[in-house]
Amino acid sequence: MIGKMHFVDELSQVLPMDLPRRDAVIASAAKHLGLIAEANEYMNLTRITSPREAAIKHVLDSVLPWRLFAAAGHVVDAGAGAGFPGVPLALALPGTRFTLVESTQKKARFLESVVEALELTNVTVSALRAEDFLKKHGADVIAARAIAPVSRVLVLFGPALKAGARCLLYKGPDAETEMAEAAAEARKRGVRMRVIERYDLPDSLGTRTIVELESARK
Repeated sequence: MIGKMHFVDELSQVLPMDLPRRDAVIASAAKHLGLIAEANEYMNLTRITSPREAAIKHVLDSVLPWRLFAAAGHVVDAGAGAGFPGVPLALALPGTRFTLVESTQKKARFLESVVEALELTNVTVSALRAEDFLKKHGADVIAARAIAPVSRVLVLFGPALKAGARCLLYKGPDAETEMAEAAAEARKRGVRMRVIERYDLPDSLGTRTIVELESARK
């Protein structure tokens, strides 16, 4: 079992100095990673077990584009899994409301336990499929990490985009290929796609591309 202090140490080293509420994020994100490590013993939440890799690939990766979410009233984390990017973003942005949408019931229950343990008053959990939640409730911004290819996202979230939501997808280095493959679907649905941020994670742990989808008919 990995000690919480290991997570605190690693997060202190990797999180940017200009991150809002940095000390509070480090303390609560370390607790979140500890809860994941415990839960991982009986359910498959993540394959990442090293504290440094968890700090970089889960928390740092989630919060680096925080400015893109800062002005949103309501952010939906679609397919939240173990709580990324929604939980770290919610820790940094307490004035923004977050809904963690996770259709796997036991993962949704785990997320509810995280929200309770971290006393996240700006976060709720929904055990619906993301597209069903969005039909009922909408969102200002939809965040999605490690979700379907862009072409599939356009089908799933097309109605929400048409209703005015923006979608920010955390993609890998080959995002442009996915966008090219989705071009016809995007045109059909009147959706504009563009890369708005790109960053390299430390320790050569990958390149992240943030792809924005929004209605071209605004």
